[in-house]
Amino acid sequence: MNRKTLVLAAAMGLLAPVLAACGDSEGGSGDGEAIVVGTTDRFTASKEDGPAPLDPAWAYDVGSWNILRQTVQTLMVQPRGDGEPVPEAAESCGFTDAGNERYSCTLRDGLKFSNGEAITAKDVKFSIERALSLEGDSGVFALLSIIDTVETQGDREVIFHLKSADATFPYKLSTPVAGIVNADSYDKGALREGFEVDGSGPYTFEGKVEGDTLVSATFTKNPSYKGALEVKNDKVEMVSYDSSEAMVAALEKGDIDMATRTMSPEQIEELGNATDDEIELVESPGLEIRYLAFNTEAPTVKDKAVRQAMAQVINRSELIGNVYGSQAEPLFSLVPAGVTGHTNAFFNTYGDPSVAKARKALEEAGVSTPVKLTLHYTNDHYGPAAKTEFEQLSKQLNDSGLFDTDIESETWNKFKTAAQNEKYDVYGMGWFPDYPDADAFTAPFLGEDNFLSSPYANPKIINDLIPESRRQADRLSASDSLAEIQNIVATEVPLIPLWQGKQYIAARDGVTGTAYAINSSSSLQLWELARGVTE
Repeated sequence: MNRKTLVLAAAMGLLAPVLAACGDSEGGSGDGEAIVVGTTDRFTASKEDGPAPLDPAWAYDVGSWNILRQTVQTLMVQPRGDGEPVPEAAESCGFTDAGNERYSCTLRDGLKFSNGEAITAKDVKFSIERALSLEGDSGVFALLSIIDTVETQGDREVIFHLKSADATFPYKLSTPVAGIVNADSYDKGALREGFEVDGSGPYTFEGKVEGDTLVSATFTKNPSYKGALEVKNDKVEMVSYDSSEAMVAALEKGDIDMATRTMSPEQIEELGNATDDEIELVESPGLEIRYLAFNTEAPTVKDKAVRQAMAQVINRSELIGNVYGSQAEPLFSLVPAGVTGHTNAFFNTYGDPSVAKARKALEEAGVSTPVKLTLHYTNDHYGPAAKTEFEQLSKQLNDSGLFDTDIESETWNKFKTAAQNEKYDVYGMGWFPDYPDADAFTAPFLGEDNFLSSPYANPKIINDLIPESRRQADRLSASDSLAEIQNIVATEVPLIPLWQGKQYIAARDGVTGTAYAINSSSSLQLWELARGVTE
């Protein structure tokens, strides 16, 4: 039979897995045999590229977060199947005022770190204040910058006083930067360098390190864990591969039980069309997006007419068709389809690709053509198709006669550092949302302390529209503010959205829980995996 399983989207405007893959069950064996998961995520620790890749106060990429979510507990967590966050380390949480500016959580009774030490409200206060005071270069601290003060009452109650109303605050407390850490292991005044990580999450962590690289990680069920998650296995091992070819070969050989990000489009198609019963491909909706970012102060692209002309020329459908096929969809806004508040702002502004319109815009702005640009991308972080994607983008721009572009690539750690230091005029990025809400696609790019360190700043977006959208507990009511943000972005073009992708994992027969192993934000949920009988 064809071993491709589709995990369908849920209602209510959010993308979520709701149907189990063939043979999934609520149970699972705890026989002690590790389930082995492959990934192409690379983890390095160096002074140049970032010395503390697994410190919650610094980590801000999907790979690092996928380690932290297994080991460092947060007050809230995104539930199975997505939806609004639910209490995790907390017994209960909620706003206690009508203005959504005072948020109180009561900790579960008997919480302990994995070393057996009791967790109190003071540990939560320490962890949050530490992340804020360190202001890691990754920009992850901005997720918590809405916090004014943290108050404790007794051992179990934590009260957050916010600077302004923020209905998305419960989501932010579900992200790893809000993870609870032990003051005995984490210095308040310095990042924890290297690959040591511990907390009170569902697993303990042990890493295998070669040089400055984490090559594998073992997650062992934490006997001290108390929380909302049902852990269905005793141990998971994660192995990092240099390439998707090596990872998929290991899966086919039986060296690993499951392959996660990132496989090539050709590998996904081949696995999906396979007729044997040994490996199953699970496809689910996702909120991953890809986009071009600009250093809007760089001479080559400072004139927004250049950025607008690029937006007018790029043919998303052609790009996807030539590179990703049915595995991606055109994206015409920073906010992807399926998220409440999404609009097709770029299509509404530019319509179908048109060289004539782009030429007119450049002529009216007095820009000489062809505009010479270098498109930068990372060659080891967003999958093996990245090179082909940028070759196609460069070709589209050059074929217009309005641009003279070339492409350059760099490894992820060097690439992200250069991008944040404004070394690139134009560069390609991907984004996996911090949480499934439109705010997670606007504030990180356009708000204060944005993670791109972009010089672009629109006062109306920062001072009015983002705060207005956050005041709305009913996210539908935030749609007008969100639509205006998207329209401004389409006009001023600090970024060009390109596409949003589906998600894929591949697992060998006998591994259950695969339908819930990854949520719409691309967060691994290793506790869902087990061994059992599949149909």
